[in-house]
Amino acid sequence: MDTPLIEFRDVSKSFGSRTVLNKIDLKIHEGHITTIIGKSGIGKSVLLKHIIGLLAPDEGDILFQGVPLSRMKKSEWDSYRSNISYMFQNNALFDSLTIFDNIALPLRQTTNLNSKEIEKKVMLRVEQTELNEVVYKYPSELSGGMQKRAALARALVTDPEIVLFDEPTTGQDPIRKNAILSMIAQYKRKFNFTAIVISHEIPDIFFISDRIILLWEGKIGFQGTYEEAIELHHPMVDELLYSLEGFQDELTGLLSKQTFRARYETALSRTRKKKTVTAVLFNMNLDILSEALGHTASLEVVKSLGDYINTHLDALGGFSARQSRDQILTILPHVDIEETEEMIEEFSSGLEEKWMAKICVWSSSEDSLKLSIFAGITVASSGEDIESIIDKARNNQKIIASIDCKHWR
Repeated sequence: MDTPLIEFRDVSKSFGSRTVLNKIDLKIHEGHITTIIGKSGIGKSVLLKHIIGLLAPDEGDILFQGVPLSRMKKSEWDSYRSNISYMFQNNALFDSLTIFDNIALPLRQTTNLNSKEIEKKVMLRVEQTELNEVVYKYPSELSGGMQKRAALARALVTDPEIVLFDEPTTGQDPIRKNAILSMIAQYKRKFNFTAIVISHEIPDIFFISDRIILLWEGKIGFQGTYEEAIELHHPMVDELLYSLEGFQDELTGLLSKQTFRARYETALSRTRKKKTVTAVLFNMNLDILSEALGHTASLEVVKSLGDYINTHLDALGGFSARQSRDQILTILPHVDIEETEEMIEEFSSGLEEKWMAKICVWSSSEDSLKLSIFAGITVASSGEDIESIIDKARNNQKIIASIDCKHWR
């Protein structure tokens, strides 16, 4: 396996008599979004501060691309440190500086670039994070979402390899939480950095995470994918996930993935004769929506689709959950596949007439916004896992509803 980008080996850290990190081992891989979760006060921020070099371990080693930080020469350390950016929990924008000057600050402090070079790099990030209209305003004049984008633009202006996010969605409502997480995922792909995120926002954070690291009483309770975590059935993991996740996805009002899986297993165990259920996978392209509508409005669309699915399919005994940022899986235990296909035709006409037209109202883009909703129908049977069902349904997907806002107007 490739050498991890960052690795902790037997790292311990104590403050007085209190041990916060107790011989922990963890790996963070290049290009991933790795999320660190755990109860409050468990040591998540302490771990992050070790990565950035604000704290040093009492014991053990932290390695970057296989080289221990403690053995780096000054030039190696400076190079490592310059490749890391930090997006603070409260944005940490300076009220006395314009957005341009806030974003330019790291370049002025850590590089020898001249003013024209700085302006070029700042304006590139301003354009990429859609801040052109507010670049000479002050933070107090911006919405919370724009302040987050400004903080992210500042974190990215030095072209870092690694960006650390300390509770980036604290204090936001469900729509804005998911908009910020969507923004992180989209910009990670655009700028190709490695993201390390501390978050309490379960389950929302799982939709963008490649790997999860669970801190538990000073040790690593789990590290791996979300799917591996819930398949593990480890009491420590289950306790945290169930206590923090609850029963609903806050954004859409649909079931959480944990509760959805439990309902799915129960549904199959109760169908004694046939032991099969019908599954429908709904999908839209959230990145296209985000480009056209912005992150907040695009998440309003996802929320609205969740509400629509809940209203129309719950009455048939169905239950649904978001499986990724823009995919919703519905299980229909009491409806066979032929009936489901007929029902989807009626459902899709309602989508176009009553729901998708709302999207054109949200869209202020002068360009034509074209949006399609896909659905794939399949049969699931006892012993079949959710991932297998999603793969089968995805292979059967076709457009069930579409709209062109230019023609709608």
